[in-house]
Amino acid sequence: MEKRKFTGIIPPVLTCFDKQGNIDEAAQREIVRFLSKNVQGFYPCGTYGSGPMMSLEERKRVAEIVIEEKDQAYVIVHVGAASTRDTIDLAKHAQAAGADGVGAIPPYYFSYSQEQLIDHYRKLIKAVDIPVFLYNNPELSRNPIAPKSLKILADEGLAGVKDSAFDLVNFYNYLLAVKNPGFNFIVGTEAIAASALDAGASAVIAGLANCFPEFMQDFYQTWLKGDCKVTAAKQLDVMRARNILKMGPTLTMIYSILRMRGLNPGYPRAPYCDISSELYAIIEKEYRAMGLL
Repeated sequence: MEKRKFTGIIPPVLTCFDKQGNIDEAAQREIVRFLSKNVQGFYPCGTYGSGPMMSLEERKRVAEIVIEEKDQAYVIVHVGAASTRDTIDLAKHAQAAGADGVGAIPPYYFSYSQEQLIDHYRKLIKAVDIPVFLYNNPELSRNPIAPKSLKILADEGLAGVKDSAFDLVNFYNYLLAVKNPGFNFIVGTEAIAASALDAGASAVIAGLANCFPEFMQDFYQTWLKGDCKVTAAKQLDVMRARNILKMGPTLTMIYSILRMRGLNPGYPRAPYCDISSELYAIIEKEYRAMGLL
């Protein structure tokens, strides 16, 4: 398999549902087209994409829609599931649908040993012929991936890691553990984007890019120019925007912010629900003050 660098800003794109909780394909296409103008890649069916809330067939359909509408962007489909069998099923479908890569959170709910997790990813790597990314999110999976385990998998063909531990120490230890040329280090939050990019990350999977892709792309382009002071200032702007997002349930907030921008993102799937009109008014005022609306 040819090694490839995945760079830039990647939104973990929302899944659009209608009021009955069914996938709203028209809304999904609208959102992907909107985002594709200002991002380098897409990461569908992950946390922001409500992946664990969907059936395998629904996840496959969303992946197909994103791939169909991606324009020039690449697509890394999140295929992580509670079992190795379902993970591989989703990965094979993603490859057949034309995905550029797949990412997978460790099997969740139950706790597993590092040996069991390594075996899980070995089977996934062998099952497909496209790049495989490990999605480290210990808060949600309960199964953190040790740097030594990441090195073993990198030596056996793992293409990269999406690290959402919100821990620069862990990210640095991953960088120290894996020296393979072409290995992709992707930071899974905009909160520490500047530091992670400086250290060696090639891309940022940013929840904020779901609603403000231009804003995140401006941050990334500033970083590429190498102006440390300006980048540091923009990182603080990113944090300010992120803190507003965190004033409510992050996932449901994204739907509301996209609506503020005149788009139709559909609705979150129950048990999530729309934010209150009071909170809507507060965050709209805050983002207008930042010049983002």
